[in-house]
Amino acid sequence: MAAVTRGSFTVFRRLLSQQYRRRCFRLQSFRCERTLQPLVFRCDRNLQTFSSRTLHTSTVSRGPLVQFKLSDIGEGIMEVTVKEWYVKEGDKVSQFDSICEVQSDKASVTITSRYDGVIKKLYYDVDATALVGKPLVDIETESGSEVIQEEDVVETPAMAREEHTHQEIKGHKTQATPAVRRLAMENNIKLSEVVGTGKDGRILKEDILNYLAKQTGAILPPTLFQEIQTPPLAPAPVGAAVAGPASTPAAIKAPPTTPKPVFTGKDVTEPLKGFHKAMVKTMTAALKIPHFGYCDEVDLSRLMALRAELKSTTEGRGVKLSYMPFFIKAASLGLLHFPILNASVDEGCQNITYKASHNIGLAMDTSQGLLVPNVKNVQLLSVFEIAQELNRLQALGAAGQLGTADLTGGTITLSNIGSIGGTYAKPVILPSEVAIGALGKIQVLPRFDAGGQVVRAHIMNVSWSADHRIIDGATMCRFSNLWREYLENPASMVLDLK
Repeated sequence: MAAVTRGSFTVFRRLLSQQYRRRCFRLQSFRCERTLQPLVFRCDRNLQTFSSRTLHTSTVSRGPLVQFKLSDIGEGIMEVTVKEWYVKEGDKVSQFDSICEVQSDKASVTITSRYDGVIKKLYYDVDATALVGKPLVDIETESGSEVIQEEDVVETPAMAREEHTHQEIKGHKTQATPAVRRLAMENNIKLSEVVGTGKDGRILKEDILNYLAKQTGAILPPTLFQEIQTPPLAPAPVGAAVAGPASTPAAIKAPPTTPKPVFTGKDVTEPLKGFHKAMVKTMTAALKIPHFGYCDEVDLSRLMALRAELKSTTEGRGVKLSYMPFFIKAASLGLLHFPILNASVDEGCQNITYKASHNIGLAMDTSQGLLVPNVKNVQLLSVFEIAQELNRLQALGAAGQLGTADLTGGTITLSNIGSIGGTYAKPVILPSEVAIGALGKIQVLPRFDAGGQVVRAHIMNVSWSADHRIIDGATMCRFSNLWREYLENPASMVLDLK
């Protein structure tokens, strides 16, 4: 009889639990009904009545349903395109797990979870446009997860420029919970200056307190550290994007270079998104700049011999050496003599700013369209260091993983259009820069040497465009002559290297 009673009680408990959940979790609302009537089920004379209060304390362990909104990722971006989902409805996620990858008109961004919980709803399909400040996913948080009301607050652009809350811009990742970020903000601490001791460099509350103690010399009471709990460690979901400056070209698979043509037999109209939409905006603004064009040719015969000597050395160090590092370094040396070409003007062209850093951009053809990442502080880099950085940028560009930091801050641009084909071009200046150069393909052509003899020469044409509002033709010509001299006699570059 006791076995029958236990079996009947098990059935009763399951039925009552299901009834309770149906009444408490209606339409994804996690508020319990206060007027829930006690349910009574008798198996025999000795079975007692069980109320909903008893089951409430023993079976319900779910937390609230949180609308995870797309925060402001800076640069005045108000909408992004969802490129890939790393989760689906019903998947369990932990803090810092990747949720999706979105693409703005400037960079690709991986959105990570702020909570431990279960994905209940995805608001967008792949290639749909997501709006800043609108829900991205619904997460049913676990009962032990901390729910912070500031989740519903969209960051202002000023805040986003300082720190991106739980959003990983590829190549520049700062991981910290909202509570840790709030503690840092209250004490005027920049997270970029704090060394994280958590998993993958995650910044913990203890790190903030230690940093604060070092800055102020204060001795913190032990009670502050007793409250610190390390977030649970969870493996990254399958298919999560690889990001960070440590990414190597070997770990990234480049997309196919020759896609197969698709014949649909009908016209197709689709909205411009991502980088194509950015190109419309940028080139429309560029047409307001009065362009001055200047073309010349450069004999690269000596440079080709020098590269051939150094190629095996750089490959031994794991770096591919092209001609581009020499072109970029020669341009930086020329900018030291003509700083106006490394300047910018305001929108009304009333003020000019001379840039201290030579952040030289490289126009790059990718599967996503035209991108222009830049090598930062070229004036401080050697040719080998420039080659290293170019290898990194090219690998990230091929994988569609260039971040905002790589794509912004340029001061002058070189376009290596000759790697595809063509000799001359008419490059368009990128606002707010004032000059750009387009490099043609290298051709073997007959030329006269100093003795009047016809010799084989490796000739490359260069086409410059400059903002004619502040740069005159003579300045552009002198800069081009100096740049050409460095390349035709690469040994002369050694005299000016620092």
